[in-house]
Amino acid sequence: MIIVQDKLVSDDVIDKQFMCNLNACKGACCWEGDSGAPLEDEEIQIIQNNYQKIEPYLSKEGRLVISKKGKYTYFEEPAENGTPLLDNGACAYMTYNNIGMAQCGIEMAHRDGEIDFKKPISCHLYPIRIHKEEHSIYEALNYDKWDICSAACQKGKEEKVAVYQFAKDAIIRKYGKDFYEELDAAAKYINEQ
Repeated sequence: MIIVQDKLVSDDVIDKQFMCNLNACKGACCWEGDSGAPLEDEEIQIIQNNYQKIEPYLSKEGRLVISKKGKYTYFEEPAENGTPLLDNGACAYMTYNNIGMAQCGIEMAHRDGEIDFKKPISCHLYPIRIHKEEHSIYEALNYDKWDICSAACQKGKEEKVAVYQFAKDAIIRKYGKDFYEELDAAAKYINEQ
């Protein structure tokens, strides 16, 4: 583990390779799992404020679940707010395109210029997950290895793309360009040793 600014970055974020392979998984991270995509407090407010512009991009089932459960849900495990889930476990904000690939209704609204918000940072950062202990000043950036992403791990190895490099845009969005450059320099230094 290394410290970059005031963040703890696990070795796996630097050492492991990853590059999404949507042709293989079809976006399974949007419909697999036990809880919704983690949401930060300010993201909940953004989604609530922009829901009318997001709603047309959602499936009928997604809109129905959101009308019943709300625009976010508190999950006991892992003790955080997240996107609500359909009965089958899929994110309520997820839809499928014409070839059966998952796509995010929030991101579609953003791409069409309807909203300024791209998508939850937890989705953008994936496979990096942020963890913060309640009484700690540090946030930890960890690599969330998941078997449904085996094709992404293989593609990352083939392309020689580290997890943090794959998540570059999301890391810059969350922590800024200076943070990413420090992380990149530290990773290169470690890899040279």
